Amino acid sequence: MGVLAAVLAAAPAVHAATAPAQEASGSGEVRRIDAAAGKITIKQGAISDLQLPAMTLVYHIDPALLKNIRPGDKVSFTATRKGGQYVVTRISK
Repeated sequence: MGVLAAVLAAAPAVHAATAPAQEASGSGEVRRIDAAAGKITIKQGAISDLQLPAMTLVYHIDPALLKNIRPGDKVSFTATRKGGQYVVTRISK
């Protein structure tokens, strides 16, 4: 046990820290909606705060936010990135 105790005492404390979500605003055109899967595809301009170039990207979205949104709509939105996933948290025409 002495060796194990020495190794544990010398090891740095490891914390399960998670990176905070990044949030930014963008705008673009809705290309596709899959409400059943909770996804929206947006052709957007660059969003530097999320390190995204101008592109078409599939975002996760709460289907309740899609109530008045249709393909072809020009939208403004707020998105977050956490753990490599992009999620639209607010969207409006």
